[in-house]
Amino acid sequence: MIRFDRMSFRYPDQSRDALGDVDLAIEEGELCLVVGETGAGKSTLLRAVNGLVPHFTGGTMHGGVVVNGRSTATVPPREMASTVGVVGQDPTAGFVADTVEDELAYVMENLGTDPAVMRRRVEDALDLLSIADLRDRPLATLSSGEAQRVAIASVITAAPRVLVLDEPTSALDPGAAEDILAALTRLVHDLGLTIIAAEHRLERIVQYADRIAVIDGHGRVTIGDPSDMMRTAPVAPPVVQLGRLANWNPLPLSVRDARRAGEPLRQELADRKAGPHRQAAATGDVVATVRGLQHSYGTTVALRGVHVELREGEVVALMGRNGAGKSTLLSALAGSRRPRSGSVSILGGNPRSITPRELVRRVGLVPPDPSTLLYEQSVDGECITADKEHGLAPGSTRSTLDAIQPGLDPERHPRDLSEGERLALALAVVVAPGPRVLLLDEPTRGLDYSAKERLARVLRRFADDGRAVVLATHDVELVAAVADRAIVLADGEVVSDGPARDVVVHSPVFAPQVSKILAPSEWLTVAEVEAAVCQ
Repeated sequence: MIRFDRMSFRYPDQSRDALGDVDLAIEEGELCLVVGETGAGKSTLLRAVNGLVPHFTGGTMHGGVVVNGRSTATVPPREMASTVGVVGQDPTAGFVADTVEDELAYVMENLGTDPAVMRRRVEDALDLLSIADLRDRPLATLSSGEAQRVAIASVITAAPRVLVLDEPTSALDPGAAEDILAALTRLVHDLGLTIIAAEHRLERIVQYADRIAVIDGHGRVTIGDPSDMMRTAPVAPPVVQLGRLANWNPLPLSVRDARRAGEPLRQELADRKAGPHRQAAATGDVVATVRGLQHSYGTTVALRGVHVELREGEVVALMGRNGAGKSTLLSALAGSRRPRSGSVSILGGNPRSITPRELVRRVGLVPPDPSTLLYEQSVDGECITADKEHGLAPGSTRSTLDAIQPGLDPERHPRDLSEGERLALALAVVVAPGPRVLLLDEPTRGLDYSAKERLARVLRRFADDGRAVVLATHDVELVAAVADRAIVLADGEVVSDGPARDVVVHSPVFAPQVSKILAPSEWLTVAEVEAAVCQ
């Protein structure tokens, strides 16, 4: 169905190939997962499937890509829409209509599809993605999970034979991610659709893959059986890391298979105490206070009388399903949103009445789309401008960036960075002034596991220096690795607030993979297990 024939590609003004001599075939009705570190070339590989690379990106391509008998070299991307459907990292960026049903019909209207066929395909797509109840909903009112399903439905109405997905679950809560993956599995097994997807949160998707294509740090691609490929892949989910540590063979890719293999390990760990891990109620001073916070968007209530205190030295995970109120709470803490009622205090002052120069030293917010903080023409340009604007010593922001994402090319334009690299740059801009309260909204979107480990170390140092760190996140593995405390929101209310270990271990939704594999013992991370078995 998809054939890369010794394809190489180099972006304009780059000194090396982004992809080199790619020679692989993806069969019809196959779910192929593309795996690699941040910036390895996963998005480039996906964009080559429908010809966006090189027709829209520019650059030089050698070899070819053939999809369902059609060469992307001779067929422009707009004509590939009937063969290849594409959903990018931000599904809402592709929306053009006002309501769900109109969005589903849009592509077919542009392809000149017969109205009777259009009606049938819309109904089929609504049923396949289980979104019939959203038919008349305005797109602006959809949650992230709903928007992802609508985006997939909108491209399959054109009856493509190939579906390309870039980070399909990265912005979703665990429940919504499971819904999306169940829908994708139906498309593969019931319709024979070919799916090629890239995803950093491999713990969610790796067990569903028929084959895995691994991109190394030099743009070379190898493909094979998932268990074989994951044994040496440069990035791996906790279930695979644990399997490598315990030398399980075959290597399990799901919690179910790992539990079957893990009985000897569970017995070995049964009498040992899980840890080390920061449990704390932090003992530092209160640096931020929220009292009776209420906020609404029209008739939709986002926050209902929320009370929260943040203390020096703690990392707080703000968890809950999409639409629970996490981002609204962060915006109120940052002073960028005026609540309907209640109060917010950062170091004794209302963030909305503090001067901008002082505010960045009290509180910093990294939003879900980090590119909104970036407007210079190069990485170094962003760092130099941030130093000037914040009154910092030259090189301060660049030094912070190197601690988060080492070796980022100073001359690269921010728009040419991967999602994870842009996040790292934005985080450096926000962190460099040294705010006492750091707020991050979905900070691991687009980050591979090694980048997340670096981020966790940076956040831990930030907290150990006496700051409060708040993460609004669906990434339960990050919570397991770094959070001291977890606050769970549901429908705008705090339903749980306590030590992170206690909150996540006893939740079937928010428990990390290691906890599920080794239950009833309360282990959270592979690092904890490794420390225990290597004593």
